[in-house]
Amino acid sequence: MEQPLAPYSVCNLAAINLGAMANKETKEVDFEKLKRTVEVGIRMQDNVIDATPYFLEDNTKMAKGERRIGLGVMGLHDLLIYTETVYGSKEGNQLVDQIFETIATTAYRTSIELAKEKGSFPFLLGESAAETQLLREKFVNSGYMKKMPEDIRQDILQYGIRNSHLLTVAPTGSTGTMVGVSTGLEPYYSFSYYRSGRLGKFIEVKAEIVQEYLNQNPDADPNNLPEWFISTMDLAPEAHADVQCIIQRWVDSSLSKTVNAPRGYTVDQVQAVYERLYRGGAKGGTVYVDGSRDAQVLSLTTEENKFEEEVTETNKKEKKQVVLIDTIADLRSTSVTIGSEVGNTCPVCRTGTVEDIGGCNTCTNCNAQLKCGL
Repeated sequence: MEQPLAPYSVCNLAAINLGAMANKETKEVDFEKLKRTVEVGIRMQDNVIDATPYFLEDNTKMAKGERRIGLGVMGLHDLLIYTETVYGSKEGNQLVDQIFETIATTAYRTSIELAKEKGSFPFLLGESAAETQLLREKFVNSGYMKKMPEDIRQDILQYGIRNSHLLTVAPTGSTGTMVGVSTGLEPYYSFSYYRSGRLGKFIEVKAEIVQEYLNQNPDADPNNLPEWFISTMDLAPEAHADVQCIIQRWVDSSLSKTVNAPRGYTVDQVQAVYERLYRGGAKGGTVYVDGSRDAQVLSLTTEENKFEEEVTETNKKEKKQVVLIDTIADLRSTSVTIGSEVGNTCPVCRTGTVEDIGGCNTCTNCNAQLKCGL
């Protein structure tokens, strides 16, 4: 959970596309552009608090009392690729630390400027000047604020701050995919993979950044990309955990990050990863062992997303594989009405047609169930 909330609290979220913060000519991070983007993002989100119609008075009180916002990111891996830096490496972690330090310190300085213009968030205001100062002292002496540069802490003591919380890294699965960059803090799962959609269809996804690289380097071997094109499953679980802990240092709320582990990872190994996250200062953690569920949202091949149809007393037929989908075709070349991206032809046996039978999209020939209509 990347946004712990008090009762009736709310938080509006936004995400910076870090992929757009790279100077592709110099292969460096454009930190000035990043700072300007953070400044605009913080001001925009602060305005959203007042522009939002709240349905409950308790929500209104908490939203305008805390003025909590959550600025996050997407495209972190894109930025590292553009700077030819390996995700999870020592150099990569140093750059990630610098990037999120810049985001955090710029966000807090912007919120202080907003406090000068519009006042502190109301819950930081006491009934007297002495009480207000006491609240500010408690604020700057919290665990997170003790790690902040001294000028920020002193400015909060003098001027207050507009927002109680500023940073949250939520997952950006849909929006990141829509923009065409890596999602949230995650490295690319693969540079060609299948994504499970809400309709039970598996859609092939190819990372745009690979094609961009190949266009710029026509002699490059697409099957032997440079080392900075590392994928999720190429990283050791410990590397995933270390990146999360580095970023957590600069995030005042929490963040969403998955530690991916290979098939066969033991309980003791998973425990060791959680202990590593705890020691590194993470507020939470998720470890996902590949293949530990019957079906998973991301997979390298559609064949990995299969399950066997259950045999019941009323359904004593031979067990067989139920394949969700195994072929991708151009939608514009088909007349799709039901079941799959390959039109009404069954993508499993290539012979039968897919029809709605008993609420499920079912092949009339091999009886493969593509997805229930619900």
